[in-house]
Amino acid sequence: MLYRESIFITGFPGFIAGRLVARLARSETQFYLLVQPQFVEQAMQDIEDIAEETGVALESFVIVEGDICQPDLGIDAADLETIRFETTDIYHLAAIYDLAVAHDPAFAVNLEGTRNVNAFARSVKELRRYNYISTCYVAGKRVGQILETELEHDAGFRNFYEETKYLAEVEVERLKADLPVTIFRPAIVVGDSVTGETVKYDGIYYLIKYLRKAAVLLRLVNVGNDKVRLNLVPVDFVVEAIAALARDKQAIGKTIAIADPAPMTTAELFDAIAHDMTGRKSEFSPPVKLTEWFLNTRISPPLTGLPHAGVPYFFISQTYDTAIADELLAPHGIVCPRFGDYVGNLLDFVEEFPQL
Repeated sequence: MLYRESIFITGFPGFIAGRLVARLARSETQFYLLVQPQFVEQAMQDIEDIAEETGVALESFVIVEGDICQPDLGIDAADLETIRFETTDIYHLAAIYDLAVAHDPAFAVNLEGTRNVNAFARSVKELRRYNYISTCYVAGKRVGQILETELEHDAGFRNFYEETKYLAEVEVERLKADLPVTIFRPAIVVGDSVTGETVKYDGIYYLIKYLRKAAVLLRLVNVGNDKVRLNLVPVDFVVEAIAALARDKQAIGKTIAIADPAPMTTAELFDAIAHDMTGRKSEFSPPVKLTEWFLNTRISPPLTGLPHAGVPYFFISQTYDTAIADELLAPHGIVCPRFGDYVGNLLDFVEEFPQL
């Protein structure tokens, strides 16, 4: 069968990668899905589900066993040559998305793995687009407004996740001079705004799980604050934005913040969750410094469910400018939903699936 495009994707069968494949799937598109050996069985099941959901033939999805940490991505030499010849678009999503990740795996996967994907991108014969999925948190410890056109800084980082994603984006940024590159920087990704579906409870879910312990009582004290905004984006918005702009020529050479243009403060997020659970908002707020101090004590994680690695993200004084994203997404009619409009769907999913 002849295909109009052949898409090479890393990170499958991850949550975002899986949804992105389903979104991009059509009869004239072929997929090369780079999958680590231990995830092949899951990948096969997911492909069957996607094929049934989209009506696209199973033979359009090719599982390629490999690993971004290996030279030539660990792909068999003969297969690699075919893939290099046929690939038209690359989506690099594979990474360790863990705030507490140790030094060695973070550098091996997020940095060296991206270098290997970059080398593959350079070798593709007819590359139309290299789409790299970064994160807004390449900003590290910077404060204030972060522009999409800004990257390199010396403000430092809170963890190896931030540091290695930053170093990896620097490497991809340098490719813009030679290749058609688009860099996407999602903010904190939460569940689907309609179904609430997610695969991991972290970020804002720490607050949701905390309030669920005794919402009527715990909602009284707002542990958020009015100074810090936590930028949340539902996964369906992230996927729609990437899918649209990956095929938009105006996005070539751009770095795009897939973020909420008007994020809520952590205090507002607390009240939105509390109100949906109990019909009432908080009554008072302790001093911010006191809350931050307590969350960093040894007794806090067992009581609140918030690990120390996640604490800084509720106190980051930085915002993400979305001017480029807004301009590019407008013609596609894609906008970020407001948290207050879909928080109930997130809570319904957690209620149905309290343990993932």
